[in-house]
Amino acid sequence: MALSVEERERFLAEPRVGALSVVEDPARAPLTIPIWYQYIPKGELWVRTGPDSRKVRAIEAAGRFSLMVQRTEPTVRYVSVEGPVTGIGPDDEDSAREMAARYLPEEKVDGFVEYERTHLGEHVIIRMRPEHWLSADLGAL
Repeated sequence: MALSVEERERFLAEPRVGALSVVEDPARAPLTIPIWYQYIPKGELWVRTGPDSRKVRAIEAAGRFSLMVQRTEPTVRYVSVEGPVTGIGPDDEDSAREMAARYLPEEKVDGFVEYERTHLGEHVIIRMRPEHWLSADLGAL
């Protein structure tokens, strides 16, 4: 059973690890990797990553990507979105903190942001406008 617009947007806004997919080579299946993301209903979806990563190069070339999130309890439910990239730009400490706070306990955020800054280096933010949606709650059948 497909989710309503409100249900799918609310589900996507929950802190889940997404599976980002992007065409990297037309002769191969898409590159698919787990990633943290941020989404607010009716807005853009955004992710953070290193500026020289394979996914950034593939996203720049393709101009779009997809992201799928799911759960298995209490029912199998998923939302998949696909759309055009609306911007790739520099990251900042506020965005790093916002993303870390979405996924980590409050007492871990400062340490994670510091580790990321000192060991992982610069990041960029990639923004996508969700254009095509697929969703279902298999427990609603």
